[in-house]
Amino acid sequence: MPDSSTTEGRKLDHIRIVLNEDVAAKGVMTGFAAYRLPHTALPELDLAEIDTSTTFLGKPMQAPLLISSMTGGAQAAERINLALAEAAEHLGLAMGVGSQRAALVDSRLAATYQVRRVASHIPLLANVGAVQLNYGFGVEECRRAVEMIEADALILHLNPLQEAVQPEGNVNFKGLLARIGEICERLPAPVIVKEVGNGISARDAQRLYDVGVRCIDVAGAGGTSWSEVERFRQATEHGARVAGAFAHWGLPTTEAIRQVRAALPNVTLIGSGGVRSGVDVAKAIVLGADLVGTAKPALFSAVDERGAEAVVEGLQCYLRELRVAMFCTGSANLEALRKLNLEA
Repeated sequence: MPDSSTTEGRKLDHIRIVLNEDVAAKGVMTGFAAYRLPHTALPELDLAEIDTSTTFLGKPMQAPLLISSMTGGAQAAERINLALAEAAEHLGLAMGVGSQRAALVDSRLAATYQVRRVASHIPLLANVGAVQLNYGFGVEECRRAVEMIEADALILHLNPLQEAVQPEGNVNFKGLLARIGEICERLPAPVIVKEVGNGISARDAQRLYDVGVRCIDVAGAGGTSWSEVERFRQATEHGARVAGAFAHWGLPTTEAIRQVRAALPNVTLIGSGGVRSGVDVAKAIVLGADLVGTAKPALFSAVDERGAEAVVEGLQCYLRELRVAMFCTGSANLEALRKLNLEA
């Protein structure tokens, strides 16, 4: 068993804690429950003909759903990522891998992220912590992350709260915006910036857009709280108390989507953070998301002994719920869905 202080040990800690502990945000909700989709009793549609298809990074998708970044960097994570990737390929969805820092430091761990052999057609996203740009990473490491998994784009994730309460956290975020801009300018692949569950505001989204970021995943608050995950990793009562004080922290997912879309009409917007049904997916799209991400439910399915089969089964519920929501609002396709107004 890898030591918890190592990167591989930390990855295993994260998987174990998310699966076994209550790490949901406390005192902050995603906001989806505050909205209702407008029901129509006479949709004038055939449910079988509802079209959920879209494109992302130039690739066709059967539905606007992203299996959000979760894991990698530990041998036990390889099976999880392969199950997620097989399911994404089968259903025609996008997928992001977890932070590849571990494999960039130790190439023996690269296989835990490499899923192209079972997912040749999907939009696949590489992933590096943006803060690592202040700790020796640069364009070359970002390029290697993309090439390592034959990705279509690179996620730079922002996680200041998680790093601040993590025992071994990297907390120098100074000057990071300019470094992100440099990656956007020099990396021969699109750059996506995402949070990890505390949200991106309109102000931060505008700053990112100004340095060249054209795709943002708001990853709002209300789902899994990574400060709560780190609380369970603390060795001292003091550390646990500090981490626990932030269980309520962040911008709710729905508010983040609304803010960023209003500020940046042309940005490609991914809405994630506590998305727990296809109805949530539909609401996120009406609020302004182009694509919607979910993580924890897929992770729970991926560790099932049936692997990809269980993930497919779980995500098919999301897709069926999305289709029914579109049908019952009279939305034949995503373009029609986006024209709806949510009811409070």
